[in-house]
Amino acid sequence: MDNVFKGVFTALVTPFTSTGAIDISAFKKLVEYQIAEGIDGLVPCGTTGESSTLSHDEHDRVIALTVEYSAGRVPVIAGTGSNATSEAIQLSQHAEQSGVDAVLLVNPYYVKPTQKGLYLHFKAIAESVSIPCILYNIKSRTGVNLENKTLHRLMSENDNIVGVKEASGNLNQIKNLIGLRHDEFTVLCGDDNMTVDLIKAGGNGVVSVAANLIPRQMGKMVHSALKGDFEKARVLEKQLMPFFQACFAETNPIPIKTAMAMKGWCREEFRLPICCLEKEEHYDQIRESMSELNIPEAF
Repeated sequence: MDNVFKGVFTALVTPFTSTGAIDISAFKKLVEYQIAEGIDGLVPCGTTGESSTLSHDEHDRVIALTVEYSAGRVPVIAGTGSNATSEAIQLSQHAEQSGVDAVLLVNPYYVKPTQKGLYLHFKAIAESVSIPCILYNIKSRTGVNLENKTLHRLMSENDNIVGVKEASGNLNQIKNLIGLRHDEFTVLCGDDNMTVDLIKAGGNGVVSVAANLIPRQMGKMVHSALKGDFEKARVLEKQLMPFFQACFAETNPIPIKTAMAMKGWCREEFRLPICCLEKEEHYDQIRESMSELNIPEAF
């Protein structure tokens, strides 16, 4: 299957200045670093990008800047999901106008819709745009699971629903989904530490948090697995696992942004209620997990 949505897609952080504004300079450097290191694609304004604390104007701007800075060199999948269908449609249409290659649509959060509500929500968004839509199933952050039956109906009835980012943490659910999908439908992992397992089950890659700092290493691991070299992929996975674990020592994106600040890629700045690490030992865990990975300082 020749699938453009295959490999490693970085869930980009959104850097902030000391005054809380978007740090445009740091963001541009991050995009350039990702592309130089061979990343397969970029995902702005996801959970890792602190989309929940961005204004609509900021959200639109970060997406437009990603398209501008990447300049067609890699696909851009813009996070445009919302708990309100009308808002998700507005964000998705703006992203389409900005020139993104696809949109990433998270389950509506807080409202806990029924499966019927999920179906109608995603169907309405898909019908509002002409570009590919990738759904994002993450019950731990949204309170609701997109069941395989609902997802199969959506992919069968909507030609531009072309994939899912699966972060349910349920490998059996993911395996069952892979068995149900049609050949052109892509399944991307939403958890770095489960990526090799998902690819072995027939998945297509990962939307990665860790790739903000280690895009090349993630690429080697994922593409080894995609080529069927699971022995090499497992060796790389073992090397990277302490960093994967450190990235989720506290709520994402706090640890990855902290790690990036340690290497000079951004400031350790967040917007409330997201804040700096709560436990001092997690700073040590992050430093130790990076010590053997040859992560470069910001250029």
